[in-house]
Amino acid sequence: MYDAKFVYGNQSQIDVTEEKGKEGEKKKVVALLSGGLDSQLAVRMMQEQGFDVSAVAIKTPFCDFDCGRGCGFEIRERADDLNVNLKTVYLGDEYIEMLKHPKHGIGAGFNPCIDCRAMMFDAAKKHMDEIGAEFIISGEVLGQRPMSQHAPALRIIEKESGLVGKIVRPLSAGLLPETDPEKEGLIKRENLGMIKGRTRRNQLDMAKEYGIENPPNAGGGCLLTDPQFGIKAKDLFEHTETPTINDVDLLKIGRHFRLDEKTKLVVGRNKDENEMIKAIALPGDILLEARDHVGPISILRGANAKSHTEFASAVTLRYSDAPKEQQGVVTVRDESLSEEITTKSSEEQSYIKFRI
Repeated sequence: MYDAKFVYGNQSQIDVTEEKGKEGEKKKVVALLSGGLDSQLAVRMMQEQGFDVSAVAIKTPFCDFDCGRGCGFEIRERADDLNVNLKTVYLGDEYIEMLKHPKHGIGAGFNPCIDCRAMMFDAAKKHMDEIGAEFIISGEVLGQRPMSQHAPALRIIEKESGLVGKIVRPLSAGLLPETDPEKEGLIKRENLGMIKGRTRRNQLDMAKEYGIENPPNAGGGCLLTDPQFGIKAKDLFEHTETPTINDVDLLKIGRHFRLDEKTKLVVGRNKDENEMIKAIALPGDILLEARDHVGPISILRGANAKSHTEFASAVTLRYSDAPKEQQGVVTVRDESLSEEITTKSSEEQSYIKFRI
């Protein structure tokens, strides 16, 4: 059984306004806005208590807040609905560098949730300092996520981001240690939530109270939590000293085959992926395509790519509409040359062992 306690009236707003807003300006807070229901509720709770909320949305190479995964939302639309200013922050190369050796390990996929959250709060801290905000809020719920939302993990995240006592998690704050804003009288514990666990019943009830229509489904948008994607990501980081954003983009599409320690093959699965493979291709990559049949575009990437063109041609033909018992022609090209290889489709047992 999970307890929840919320105040929907205006008394807390009056308290904050009288105590801290005599100059005519509301006190500012910064919200980490994912666009999911919990972060929206956290914003609404602070707005109702009289705070001027500004939002920060974080994008990484593995979690695009407009990608349609997980919550399936457009972050700017959520910010507009909440009537908050929005700052978007992209964690790119620095995120990949962190992922090489996450200090606090990875989860069931390849997800470094504690280190990731610390980076996000660090970005929010910079915005907090820029605008003179009092503290940071998030929609985290105690016990909702197994790696990053249990009490010890929450403390680690605060310490790593230099925000001990400065992070308020309104949905669960009534169950967590007292924060600086409470000690300073900016917020009151009786106005904070006591939600814990993975149930969404309380949040859905709150959404109705706050008039949040069509609340997004639960679930994160981070690819690294997906077990199959995690396997591919782990392979990339094991075989590439410093992966690039381009390498990560290639991870998101196609069938992946590890051919040797330095080379892999990626085979497109549909027309959209074929176009993306062509767009992603870099100097040194080799593209392959069945000349006379509908099928995938494949890409060979790595130091030994040229030594695998015969094998990759046969695999590419295998995934095309070419008759399996007949020879076919595969066009092989890189930035400097184009050739045609005549081959038969690979037998499944010859290539499936390389599948990542």
